[in-house]
Amino acid sequence: MTTAKTVVQLPLAAKDVEAAIDFYLFEASQSVALGFVDALEGAYRLIGEQPATGSSRYAHELQLPGLRSWPLKRYPHLVFYIEHADRVDVWRVLHAASDLPAWMTEAT
Repeated sequence: MTTAKTVVQLPLAAKDVEAAIDFYLFEASQSVALGFVDALEGAYRLIGEQPATGSSRYAHELQLPGLRSWPLKRYPHLVFYIEHADRVDVWRVLHAASDLPAWMTEAT
């Protein structure tokens, strides 16, 4: 059995997560926000254990080699990440209806 890689949430991803939690707290409830956190933790666990599982669709569209995405369960968000030899970097956690190419300009 292989060891899971450390999943590192980069600053923009942390801001995305904070904004999503704030949204769910304001628009729904604490239990919905906590469910989002649980779904996110599950996604991080999975991509740490099996990073190649995610879709590479956006790597081609956004011209970012190695970029993968993984959808959260029960929440309309995608986790965007890149696998390295020793870790997995989470770049963004975006709502699936976002203008995904626009986040590239925000990251530069």
